Amino acid sequence: MKLLLNIKKEKDDLGKLVNNLANKLPIKTLIKQCIVLFIITISFNVTAQDPYDTGKKYTIGGVSVSGSKTFNEQTVVAASRLTKGQEITIPGEETVTAIKKLWESKLFSDVEIYVTKIEGNVAYLEIRLSDLPQLNEVKINGVKKGKIEAIIKENKLEKGTKVTENLKATTKNYLTTKYQKEGFYNTKVNINTVEVKDSLQIPRVNMVVNIDKGKKVKIKDIVIAGNEALSDKKLRKSMKKTKQINPIRILKRSKYVEKDYKEDLTKLIDAYKENGYRDARVISDSLIVNDDKTISLQINLEEGELYKFGDITFIGNTIYTNQQLSRMLRINKGDTYNGVLLQKRIQDDSKPDSDDIANLYQNYGYLFSKIDPVEVSADNNVIDLEIRIVEGKPAYFNNVSVVGNDKTNDHVVYRMLRTLPGQIYSKANVVRTVRELGQLGFFDAQEISPNFKNVNPLEGTIDMEYSVKETGSSQIELQGGYGGGGFIGTLGLSFNNFSIKDLFNKDAYKPIPMGDGQKLALRLQASQFFQTYSFSFSEPWLGGKRPVQFSTSLSQTKQFLYNYQTRRADKNQSFNITGVSVGLARRLSVPDDYFTLSQALSFQIYDLNNYNTGLFTFGNGSSKNLAYTIGLSRDDTNIDPIYPTGGSRFGITGKLSIPYSLFNDVDYSALKIERDNSEIIRDNPTNPDNIRQDASDRIAEIDQERFKWLEFYKVNFKGEWFTQITKDLVLRPNVEFGFLGAYNNDRGVIPFERYFVGGDGLANFAMDGREVIQLRGYPNQSIQPLDREGNTTNDGATIYNKFSLELRYPITLKASAKIYALAFMEGGSAYNSFRDYNPFNLYRSAGFGVRIFMPAFGLLGIDFGHGFDPLFGETGSHGWETHFIIGQQF
Repeated sequence: MKLLLNIKKEKDDLGKLVNNLANKLPIKTLIKQCIVLFIITISFNVTAQDPYDTGKKYTIGGVSVSGSKTFNEQTVVAASRLTKGQEITIPGEETVTAIKKLWESKLFSDVEIYVTKIEGNVAYLEIRLSDLPQLNEVKINGVKKGKIEAIIKENKLEKGTKVTENLKATTKNYLTTKYQKEGFYNTKVNINTVEVKDSLQIPRVNMVVNIDKGKKVKIKDIVIAGNEALSDKKLRKSMKKTKQINPIRILKRSKYVEKDYKEDLTKLIDAYKENGYRDARVISDSLIVNDDKTISLQINLEEGELYKFGDITFIGNTIYTNQQLSRMLRINKGDTYNGVLLQKRIQDDSKPDSDDIANLYQNYGYLFSKIDPVEVSADNNVIDLEIRIVEGKPAYFNNVSVVGNDKTNDHVVYRMLRTLPGQIYSKANVVRTVRELGQLGFFDAQEISPNFKNVNPLEGTIDMEYSVKETGSSQIELQGGYGGGGFIGTLGLSFNNFSIKDLFNKDAYKPIPMGDGQKLALRLQASQFFQTYSFSFSEPWLGGKRPVQFSTSLSQTKQFLYNYQTRRADKNQSFNITGVSVGLARRLSVPDDYFTLSQALSFQIYDLNNYNTGLFTFGNGSSKNLAYTIGLSRDDTNIDPIYPTGGSRFGITGKLSIPYSLFNDVDYSALKIERDNSEIIRDNPTNPDNIRQDASDRIAEIDQERFKWLEFYKVNFKGEWFTQITKDLVLRPNVEFGFLGAYNNDRGVIPFERYFVGGDGLANFAMDGREVIQLRGYPNQSIQPLDREGNTTNDGATIYNKFSLELRYPITLKASAKIYALAFMEGGSAYNSFRDYNPFNLYRSAGFGVRIFMPAFGLLGIDFGHGFDPLFGETGSHGWETHFIIGQQF
């Protein structure tokens, strides 16, 4: 038996070189391999006298496989491409190729081919293999236990994995890079394997990963030399990710990451280009390790000379005039040269909807246009530019498709598209379509991508494919807790992509009928003191042709009075509210199509049964509320409705009742005089009890008449803006204002529909149409206006205002769970009349919190707020409050 060819993985350098023959290698290594193969070939010439002749052709009589415990013989033979009946030369190219093919699989540590028998011109071959060892156990030293599982998962170090040199090298590089990014510049990773010796015939090894992160390397100082035009402070500020030690800095730490440092050197030069120094460059930079194990960065610059813009001419433009393009460019002759600004005004790649010349063309069909600024002269430090434009042919959408909508029906998605077949290409419409699909809430907004297909510049056509990823759109709320003296249970179901037409289709229940974009919600909440039932339904495209939203809701609420003697609810004393509402909302086209006009008609019956509290002067009776609500809102936030990073959202609503006092023939002026006199009698302690009781009964009768049909008007405004400060950090200012008024001052402002400011903003079982305004840092509904005697009331306010500033940072924005942290400052107050109104007299607070959005449960969160101002009866700042947020977005 003669060895035909042996490529064996040994610990010595020669074996490694031959083994890696099939890999891409440096020239030096390749030369060494050629020498080894040459020696092997010479050995054949010496030993091949018997039993076969060197260079003679043989027919393969059979191929056998030995040594492998993992792969069967047929698989190995097929991979080698040596087949029975094949004519080969021994030694020759066929056997070398077989070795390469088996080695390229990276599944074996040794590959050997033997000639086992020669019969005439028929040769029998044997492929001897040694399997790569499998990973048995892995031990990771140098990191916390909680981090080990993630390292194993990220590097695929699961039990049974084939242990290759590549696996060890990539694991080492990954861990080194990972910790260097975290500021551990001197991280060292060492990986060893130990053979497992047991009764099993499968080669296995244990892996030991030793990680020595060392201490974080901080940047003690950044020394810049050669700068005169720009100060050290300004240049350091331009370096966004590389900062020197500063004890008062919170958001940016002074760790050294080489990749970030190289990027910041480019930004440093961009700072010069923005100020006219287009020739500025870094001559040299160096890293110095200090004795205290910090580092210093030294950067040597050459600023060059100051340049200004000269003549700017446009060449090749036929669609737009020079004047139109100049207005878009907004750069004039004599301005200080700014290369960064020039590029942004021509094509700003950082903002898909930026106001630049490239988008000017692309928004009107010229997808294939090219715009290049060319410097034609730089005499006397004045740069003359030619902006050369190749307009190309207008592009039209040929086919438009959506993929990935497995649950949502096609018509729900396609009606949101602003790019239609045959329509001229518009980049603005593509961006708007991505936003509209994200705002639906049915897809992961972070995963929506527009894909260009079959781009044909010659014919001027493209296919557009929108790729979406479904996310959970239904929510369940099931909770129980102890509060208000008893157990409170809540069951809520919200189906945000419902299909009512399949309600009676058994096959559509998976587990509920879905896909038509409708919303259906049911909510039940009960304790011994109250019961609330509500149902709502909305159809966003009534009739299916236009974005006209139809909505309706039904609710029933019952509140029982607390008996202080029995400490239980008194079922004989109740306050009931039954309500129904119907609304329509229509998207407008002017001033732009981000505006929505909404209208609703609502009716509530407030029924009091022996319900005597301080909130109402009459304990028996009823009030009816028929109101019309009209609202105008605008929403151009993008893209993710849970974590918007840009745009704004505002709305103004007016809610008003019929002015009954104009035609019901009731003299409210006389009733007011009589009521005021009755109050004087009731509040005079010298009057007999029966006289005071009669006065109280008369006040209740008068108020029952005043509020038989509620008469009021109400105006609310809310505006919020989202600004992306950095890639991840988002600033959200917010302004709110509300006012509740009366048509007839003698009739007075109603005790319903009022504002209750303070706390987490959760209405819970609010009975009287009140609006609960969130103001963190203070107890729920604790900020109340003062009465005429200077005492606080619990009746709510008729005016409120609120201002807040929130800074948000995302932890994860994956579809399964979106989590972001926030810090806030806010202030607000409540008033009973404009005589008392002072927008600067606020209850102030600040704090921090976190929000978690999971599709199945909605929005959850917790806030820790510190109230800086005292509440009524307090002498110092209110202090810290903890607020739990359930199911609402701030």
